[in-house]
Amino acid sequence: MEYWDLYTEDRKYTGETHIRGEELPDNRYHLVVHVWIRNRRGEYLISQRDASRPSFPLMWETVGGSVVKGENSLQGAVREVKEEVGLDLDASSGKLLFSKVRKTLNGRKFNDILDVWLFEYNGEVDLSASTTEEVAQTCWMTRKQIRDLFDRGLLVDSLSYFFDCPGLAG
Repeated sequence: MEYWDLYTEDRKYTGETHIRGEELPDNRYHLVVHVWIRNRRGEYLISQRDASRPSFPLMWETVGGSVVKGENSLQGAVREVKEEVGLDLDASSGKLLFSKVRKTLNGRKFNDILDVWLFEYNGEVDLSASTTEEVAQTCWMTRKQIRDLFDRGLLVDSLSYFFDCPGLAG
């Protein structure tokens, strides 16, 4: 079971714990991170979700997920990257680009606080170092290539902010 800390809409920690999969109480939110990893060529690391994933199988996305109980947003970002794509990122190099409260997503109650992070990384990616099997493959892509994925319906649609975020302009 995965446990989340709960927050108010204005990000005040409530001391309450939530079990993933259960409906979130009204007026309570959990932290979620999206982690964009950019190399010196201005390309971004994009991952393809494994075919066994219950939502968006084989779609492309950036690393992300829920922050678990006891973590802060940055710790959750670094952990998610290690779990999904096997990279050990230096937490001190992370830059928080923006935060957004999402009460609904695609018409469903969502109740999360999304933090979008950017890290610079110039090494190789070895999926065998990941600790989950959530990712089928990774690829370094330019903004144009990511736009093409989006236009073809192959990028998870909740990532559309990528194209308007100044911090992700390359």
